Amino acid sequence: MTASVAAVERFTNGQSVGVGSLPHRDPDAAAAFASGEFEIATVPSLPTRSPAEGMIAQAIAGLPGVSLGQYGSFAIDPVGLTDDTPIETDLSSDAFVGLRAFLDLARQVGVDGSPVKWQFVGPVTLGAALQRAGLRNAQAFTIAADAVRHHVAEISAAVSGALPNSPQLVVLDEPLLVDLMAPDFPIPPDVAVDLISTGMAAAPAGVAVGLHSCGPCDVATMLETGPQVISLPVSEGLVDYAGYLGRFIEAGGVIAWGVLPTAGPLPAKPDRYWRQLSEIWCALVERGVDASELRRRSMVSPECGLAHHQVSTARRVSRLTREIGRKVNAQAISTKLAFGA
Repeated sequence: MTASVAAVERFTNGQSVGVGSLPHRDPDAAAAFASGEFEIATVPSLPTRSPAEGMIAQAIAGLPGVSLGQYGSFAIDPVGLTDDTPIETDLSSDAFVGLRAFLDLARQVGVDGSPVKWQFVGPVTLGAALQRAGLRNAQAFTIAADAVRHHVAEISAAVSGALPNSPQLVVLDEPLLVDLMAPDFPIPPDVAVDLISTGMAAAPAGVAVGLHSCGPCDVATMLETGPQVISLPVSEGLVDYAGYLGRFIEAGGVIAWGVLPTAGPLPAKPDRYWRQLSEIWCALVERGVDASELRRRSMVSPECGLAHHQVSTARRVSRLTREIGRKVNAQAISTKLAFGA
């Protein structure tokens, strides 16, 4: 068993995990939330505290020729930003306050040895942002891919340095996967697949890699990028991908199910969303997916990040998510005992 395969085995059995962004302005409070409210400690980003911690802003930090403006906007000087521009990852900058606070607390409270998950924007979404800011297509996506690879490698090294015994899962966040099949998307699907694959390949040996989309997307294309974990909202449309999902978990993949919505009114109890997940699973099993492996090779999460909520709402979402995860875990254990494994 390779180290990265061994790492992904620590992210299973219905454990609850965050998606990334939190609403906190106090980084120490955010670190305590991120390490305590989810069963898998999840490195937070804090865009409410500072626009510099926004998804795109973090990725452009360290790109010469790019300056960050108010409210997360940015400007590009094309003279200073070229395909061979050296990229820096300054983890002491304002863009990574959430990460630093998390690692400082994690060292103090004994997180080392427990699994840790963190998230970073993917090269397709970053490339599209650079293109909209004025770069030509080829340059935008080349620079985006280089930036993601560099940042992923540097952040992973920082996490390993602080928590050397903790299995890591890095998930690339690609919200634009929902538009990938649109005829006016700036790059074709096969180019997007290659970009995401090379971004995940930047993670050091032994680090598990995943891919997140906060909306419905083409799961077959998502899996083609080669993730060990996929993270996506629960929806009936996933049943159409039963064959793909079945083969994915049989090969050792893990699915992080976005069981709690992060938009609209929130429930007081998890029953409705547990029932929805169960119905999707029943439909997948009817189409040939192994029931015991489906339960075992699953995590649960909110659909997306929680930055746009109040802290109290984020706490309610995390706890409802954890309740659903415990139901998943109980079923996984009962199935294992039933078969004498």
